[in-house]
Amino acid sequence: MSKDKTNLSRRNALRLIATTAAAVPVIGCSEKAAPKVELKEDKAATKPAVKNLDAPKQTLARGTPTDPDLLNPVVPWEMQLDARELAVLAALCDVIIPADEISPSASSVGAHHYINEYVSAPYSNNKADLVTIRGGVVWLDGESRRRYQGPFVELNESQKNAICEDIKWTRNAKPEFQAGARFFAKVRVLVSTAFYTTEEGMADIGYVGNRPMASFPGAPPEVLKRLGLES
Repeated sequence: MSKDKTNLSRRNALRLIATTAAAVPVIGCSEKAAPKVELKEDKAATKPAVKNLDAPKQTLARGTPTDPDLLNPVVPWEMQLDARELAVLAALCDVIIPADEISPSASSVGAHHYINEYVSAPYSNNKADLVTIRGGVVWLDGESRRRYQGPFVELNESQKNAICEDIKWTRNAKPEFQAGARFFAKVRVLVSTAFYTTEEGMADIGYVGNRPMASFPGAPPEVLKRLGLES
């Protein structure tokens, strides 16, 4: 990727997104922005519901999606991506989040396996994303062979970056790169989700939640300043 000193690096941009995503919906919300809604009494809704005592009781099966065993998680569906597709995704993951002095690369924490689990889920949105990911892998390998006469996994870092430069933003991609850009956008979201929900990713952004603390000192001053929330 090109290095423009006036812009955030790709990795720092992802870190910023990960640290501020939870705060974004709160900022900018005001009483003026919230429309007033007049609530009308629904007479039918005030009538007490009649309980059907003869209806069979529904039970939750332990260890299933309705009652998961969080200490011993099991994915109840079959993985759809094959070894070749996973290899291409692993290489692309490391273009998006490469290793640095703080943390390992995205593939090192299994980001490509997370993508496989996500797109293999038997739900309509996931099935649609499976088509996008599979088609994108084919496109990426085809573009690699067209430009450099080799598959994406065998390209050097500069060659991989050169292809990703052309598909990194759908709004700027040329018409012939739009399919690749849509694929890249989907992978970027999934890779960021996978990486920044691991222990390594949380450490990368300095996240200190999910652990016991004797006291809570509050958010660091630099974070409050960035969000415009200084007291």
